[in-house]
Amino acid sequence: MSLMDYEKACKLGKKDYQVRLMRGQQPTIKVLDDILPCDHHYAEVSLGTVQIPMERIVGTKTGGRSNAFSGSFMPILSENTEFAAKWANLSTSLAEEGIHDSIKAYEYMNEFYVQEGNKRVSILKFFDAVSVQGDVVRILPPKTQEKDNKIYYEFVDFYECSRINYIWFSNPGSFAKLQKAVGKEENEAWTDDDRLDFSSIYQRFSVEYLANGGKKLPVTVGDAFLAFITLYEYRGLLDKTTNEIRELVAKSWEEFVIGASEKKVELKMEPAQEKKPLLNRILPLSTPKPKIAFIYEKTPSSSAWTYAHELGRQHIEETFSDEVSTICYENITQELAEETIEQAIADGCNVIFTTTPAFVMDSVKAAIAHPDVRILNCSLNTSHRYIRTYYARMHEAKFLMGAIAGAMADNNRLGYIADYPILGGIASINAFALGAKMVNPRAVVYLEWSRLKDNTDSLEKLLENNVSIISGKDMNIPEDSSRCFGLYSMQKDSPRNLAMPLWHWGKFYERLIRTIMDGAWKYDESTDSLKAINYWWGMASEVVGVICSQSLPIGTKRLVDLLKKTICMEEFNPFSGILYSQTGMVQGEPDKALTAKEIINMDWLAENVIGSIPSPVEMEETAKPVINQQGLETAEP
Repeated sequence: MSLMDYEKACKLGKKDYQVRLMRGQQPTIKVLDDILPCDHHYAEVSLGTVQIPMERIVGTKTGGRSNAFSGSFMPILSENTEFAAKWANLSTSLAEEGIHDSIKAYEYMNEFYVQEGNKRVSILKFFDAVSVQGDVVRILPPKTQEKDNKIYYEFVDFYECSRINYIWFSNPGSFAKLQKAVGKEENEAWTDDDRLDFSSIYQRFSVEYLANGGKKLPVTVGDAFLAFITLYEYRGLLDKTTNEIRELVAKSWEEFVIGASEKKVELKMEPAQEKKPLLNRILPLSTPKPKIAFIYEKTPSSSAWTYAHELGRQHIEETFSDEVSTICYENITQELAEETIEQAIADGCNVIFTTTPAFVMDSVKAAIAHPDVRILNCSLNTSHRYIRTYYARMHEAKFLMGAIAGAMADNNRLGYIADYPILGGIASINAFALGAKMVNPRAVVYLEWSRLKDNTDSLEKLLENNVSIISGKDMNIPEDSSRCFGLYSMQKDSPRNLAMPLWHWGKFYERLIRTIMDGAWKYDESTDSLKAINYWWGMASEVVGVICSQSLPIGTKRLVDLLKKTICMEEFNPFSGILYSQTGMVQGEPDKALTAKEIINMDWLAENVIGSIPSPVEMEETAKPVINQQGLETAEP
């Protein structure tokens, strides 16, 4: 029987050998000695006896037996060889007595190379064993800035905490995200129970993911698993049955496909053209009118951001009158978001706007569970297929604000108070700085952050630097009597407002709802239907703008109007031409402009900005939900 097993294994090996040759790949197993640097600039660390995942055993330490196996570790030598007889005899022995001795192997870049036990590994792979016990020596390469090297050293740190070696990722930062997703602090050690729980969920997920065709996607099982436990909270999955895991994997499949896409997000830079102007062509008379929910993290009386969205909701009610109805849910914490979205659906809402990036994952879960409900989240460049996201190109308005500030400054010192270091937010800071420099080459911008842990007074720090013009929070709520918002100057401790950036969410919501009502919604679908859709409109769509004070000089107003016109007509991009950051040139071609992706993912500050971008750990607790979803760490690689 064992010789028959060898014949079957050999057939598999020769088939694998041929396939690899056809693909231009090495047909036999890798040899570690051929891979390691010749200068021997690496360290060796004994890991002791560990369980080695069979799928991560890829080769042999030396070249002696490498040609006896195909790349899949299946044998390829003829059945009448001494090697075949030994393989067959060992196969019989293992079946009757089991494995008593550990193999010996080297680990390099989280792949394992066998020093003793190649035939045992081959037999165990043939019988689909999951792992094998081995005495392992880790080979540590020198640290570099290469992507694979960064991922590996992140794995080394993760392994120190978890002692888990069977999960792997495609992008840097993922091991830290996994540590956080399972509820562990940065360097917190895992217990035996932690490892058992993790193995249970991971193995069940892996089976279902691969059964659905996961091998066809150009991502690792680990990449998909991280997306899965981020969407469905890790602790909540512990109690799920295998059937429930299978159902969730199937329902969430497009999330994994998007994760495998090079271009995950399709940005819609302008509203879609109306295709069918008459409402009754789309909605039969029997169809209930749209009921639209707005879910707010805070209240309009306590948050300028929420107040701006509430003005947008009121605009919808006035614009559509009897055609739609709206309802809002206020003061919803992140813990209550999922429950509130479900309540909105139970209340009959078929369109839902969640107005903060902190509610992204709850929005996705609800959209998967209720495919007939249109759910949109206010966030930027968020790669989730089941919802659509929307945001405004506020950096265009901030460029105009910077031009005003540069023209009005009497000492070349400007101030900018930012809240979150998030995607798109850095672009607003830099656009302001570039606008100021365009009209005043000597203008410098002192940058302060309002949401830092130390809770220092940002305005006071700016005044200590003798700034003359300040860009503060975008707007105020009626209950707040302070005039320290928009663009203002401080005169004898009293602010004088010069201009205010406008988030016209009402216009945004009006146009989004019209895309639903007139049928243009479906035309926004890409020919590649598995891309996420993000509406990112700007001044040309009238969703952002600048309101100027009547006290501005007429020449400054004319300059603002001219700049606005050229931006709206796409004749000018604030991030065009030669650009310098604090550390050097960012763009060196005079006729080139940054792409939308480069603007969104911007992680540098312009050369005339004095300040820095804080890390997430420097921010206050209340800022973390937004930063977790939209922080610079979430930028596309």
